[in-house]
Amino acid sequence: MSVLPQTSVSEIKITWPKLPDDFVLPDDPVDDIDHPLLADTLRQSLTPELCQDALISSNFALCAGVNNCPICKAPDWMYIRPVAPWSSPEPRRSYTPHTEGPIPLIVMEFLSDTYGEEYSMEVQKRIGKWYFYEQIIKVPIYAIFHPQMADLELYALESNRYQIQTPDANGLYWIPGLELFLGVWQGTRDNRTGNWLRWWNANGELLQWPEELAETERQRAETESQRAETEHQRAETEHQRAETERQRAETERQRAETESQRAETESQRAEKLAQRLRELGVDPDS
Repeated sequence: MSVLPQTSVSEIKITWPKLPDDFVLPDDPVDDIDHPLLADTLRQSLTPELCQDALISSNFALCAGVNNCPICKAPDWMYIRPVAPWSSPEPRRSYTPHTEGPIPLIVMEFLSDTYGEEYSMEVQKRIGKWYFYEQIIKVPIYAIFHPQMADLELYALESNRYQIQTPDANGLYWIPGLELFLGVWQGTRDNRTGNWLRWWNANGELLQWPEELAETERQRAETESQRAETEHQRAETEHQRAETERQRAETERQRAETESQRAETESQRAEKLAQRLRELGVDPDS
């Protein structure tokens, strides 16, 4: 989609105040019931190390001051790290870069059938999301995903402008900082069949969701159980083979002992016969 010419960022004043406690955040409806599912699954497959000290949010206010006026946008998904733990008893309502921590590493927007302000460079009447992420916050990576079309666009901030990126041969985009690939995956989860955004590690291995990890572990345990059973059966067979060999050896020993006894009996019988012949005056050796 083409974007509108932008107003120079030098014409506006940018500050980083924390959002006032009495600031009323917009309560916009979620564009699509699929959006919360898409956002939730992006987090669920991240490793514990990537979640530690990170702010990972969906439809959460990202704030800045523009010409002394608080401006907030709520990306469908964003990742920020490191962020200090939230110490207030009240729920966190917003995040202001530079004041509360670093700028987001990546923000994402999920498109519905009709486009919103995801591509908007508007700055006169209202600040568009594209302009806000690119020129105000300067988020290094901006992803726009159209689930129905399985279309993922990734933009990287280069020379203060978002430049569209080209995926690799597998259709994946490398995300520096997360050190993961991002791409589109088709399948079913949470009663939704369609296109999802998922992560792959540097080796090209898909990061699994919790239920997939559980299934993999179940299959691993089942395979291990089958291996153990096979090993047990092999040991049992080896034991039976050894027992058969022992019995064969015992039979052979008994056969040899019987043969020895038979030979001894035959020898004794021959000796008795020789003795009888001698008694009769016959030389048994002649």
